[in-house]
Amino acid sequence: MSKIKYYRDQKFRILPGVYKPAEDTTLLADNLKISVGEKVLELGTGCGLISIIAAKAGAKIIATDVNPKAIECAKKNAENHGVLEKIDFKEGDLFEPVRGEEFDLIIFNPPYLPVSSSESLNIGLARAWDGGEDGRKVIDNFLDRVSDYLKEEGRLIFVQSSLSGVQETLNILEKKGFSSSIESEKKLSFEKLCLIKAF
Repeated sequence: MSKIKYYRDQKFRILPGVYKPAEDTTLLADNLKISVGEKVLELGTGCGLISIIAAKAGAKIIATDVNPKAIECAKKNAENHGVLEKIDFKEGDLFEPVRGEEFDLIIFNPPYLPVSSSESLNIGLARAWDGGEDGRKVIDNFLDRVSDYLKEEGRLIFVQSSLSGVQETLNILEKKGFSSSIESEKKLSFEKLCLIKAF
């Protein structure tokens, strides 16, 4: 049985086994700035909400996800929103499906919650939030490789939890030659979500 998520009166179906957009997704969506014709990569597209918004703004999108159910769900939503032909959906982990390509903008809502090895499932829907022991397993892998996929004047925007070392992320970006900042924050009961932007 699919669920429904609304974002600014836009309707998105969430199939079983697909991450349901939450505060982290809306934090990204609310701060998305797209120029017409930009080449955009969204890693971990989930139900496709972010990529669909970007496509409606005139971007050329590649949307990836490691979860085949998410790709199926995102395609259906893109079709319902009339932008299926504007988004290239690819199944795979992080940058694997886009080797050799460069983008104006990379968007990512990574798994960022610390999960102990005894609690880790690392399968199915759990992969959407399981960031390993310190919450940085996927984030560090992403930061290590992202420069290779950005154009010279490219930028990235992603969400991270205060539970997984935001300052450490900013330090890593600085060492890699990025100018980065916390663009926006959202306080939740047990954590703070930070939207990080880097050039």
